[in-house]
Amino acid sequence: MEPKQYLDMLHTAVRLKDTTRHCDTPGGRRETVAEHSWRLALMAFWLKDEFPELDMNRVVSMCLIHDLGECFTGDIPVFEKTTAHEAREEALLTAWVDALPEPVREEMGSLYQEMNQLKTPEAKLYKALDGLEALISHNESDISSWEPNEYDLQLTYALDRMQFSPYLVRLREQVRQDSLEKIRQAKERK
Repeated sequence: MEPKQYLDMLHTAVRLKDTTRHCDTPGGRRETVAEHSWRLALMAFWLKDEFPELDMNRVVSMCLIHDLGECFTGDIPVFEKTTAHEAREEALLTAWVDALPEPVREEMGSLYQEMNQLKTPEAKLYKALDGLEALISHNESDISSWEPNEYDLQLTYALDRMQFSPYLVRLREQVRQDSLEKIRQAKERK
């Protein structure tokens, strides 16, 4: 790959450092998509012993690239995102990936296809962790930053994504318990 092509890819990806998400950090500022993706990859890396049969390098790669479409559209919270939003993001991302040099184009295209189909254990794990990271981040943020609908989302979101793994079911339940405790403590302070 030519150095200019490499730098152009990085110059696009850097947008995620400035693309904010709906969630606040524990320090009270808006989280960026880059921070979400980094921690998602870290979550996968730390779970390699729980999933020794999986290609965790592939899972980490999925985690790192999963939100690159938001370089072009920004982040739209799950409870506001429509199929039209999803289609626009996918079209813009696909056009960008198709313009990348080989072998990056082929590798990323293959990963996105696998991620969209959600048939492999690696894709299922990435998708489950993506939901968990958002929930964990909300538990770490000040509850005053939560939208009213997020109280229910914290208890129900992504439950279906965990069902393929007993470990993830237990992890999701712990996150749910943490949410309930956070809600309980907030009610006591009122």
